[in-house]
Amino acid sequence: GKEVLLLMQALNTLSTPEEKLAALCKKYADLLEESRNVQKQMKILQKKQAQVVKEKVHLQSEHSKAILARSKLESLCRELQRHNKTLKEESMQQAREEEERRKEATAHFQITLNEIQAQLEQHGIHNAKLRQENIELGEKLKKLIEQYALREEHIDKVFKHKELQQQLVDAKLQQTTQLIKEAEEKHQREREFLLKEATESRHKCEQMKQQEAQLKQQLSLYMDKFEEFQTTMAKSNELFTTFRQEMEKMTKKIKKLEKETIVWRTKWENNNKALLQMAEEKTVRDKEYKGFQIKLERLEKLCRALQTERNELNEKVE
Repeated sequence: GKEVLLLMQALNTLSTPEEKLAALCKKYADLLEESRNVQKQMKILQKKQAQVVKEKVHLQSEHSKAILARSKLESLCRELQRHNKTLKEESMQQAREEEERRKEATAHFQITLNEIQAQLEQHGIHNAKLRQENIELGEKLKKLIEQYALREEHIDKVFKHKELQQQLVDAKLQQTTQLIKEAEEKHQREREFLLKEATESRHKCEQMKQQEAQLKQQLSLYMDKFEEFQTTMAKSNELFTTFRQEMEKMTKKIKKLEKETIVWRTKWENNNKALLQMAEEKTVRDKEYKGFQIKLERLEKLCRALQTERNELNEKVE
């Protein structure tokens, strides 16, 4: 309304209808040019809006892909950590078991060696006792022989006078021979017993040697297993280092992706802000366009009214 009043006032300042019509045509042409420019700007803004919407959809898809890749990488890192932990626990358990077995084998070997040494000491003491008893029996036998010889000489001297003593001496001699025989039998039994024990001890020594050889073989096997275990530990350490390097690479990639997502997120927010501003500008432009259309309609009405007035004036002039 105000613009129409201002236009009417401006037209009233003009004197002739031709000037008024020319001013109206000029105003109409300016408004038409302005409306065309507004339509062009609207088309440009619509294209920009479509491009921004496409970029927004693309950024959203890239963001979702980055989130999926990050979740996959995190699950892979967790799986690698669990695998390394299980490998480390298994290797430690195997090492503890091997150490316990080695300690048990060494303790058993030491116990058997102590038992063999104790048995050998006992056999040495028993053999010393038997030697001492044999020496004592020999001395007794020697004394008995000497006594027998003395008695024989004495019997020879007094044989005629002491027949009863001879019989007594014969009985004593028989008893002495019986004692000697029993002593020899006892000595034989003890000798057989000692030989038997010596063979048994020799057999036990051979068994102990065999056991020692078996224990040495087991020890060599344990050493081989320990070397294999060391090689496996070295391999596991190498795998762990490679896994750690891969994890570091993955963390670097994740950080890079996070930075890219932050950049894309800022771009997306800026685009959203620009889109909102463009939408606000569009609404303002729409309002202005509607106002221009209303103004054009009013101007067209005024132009028609002025044309009719001009025609009437021309008719009156004619």
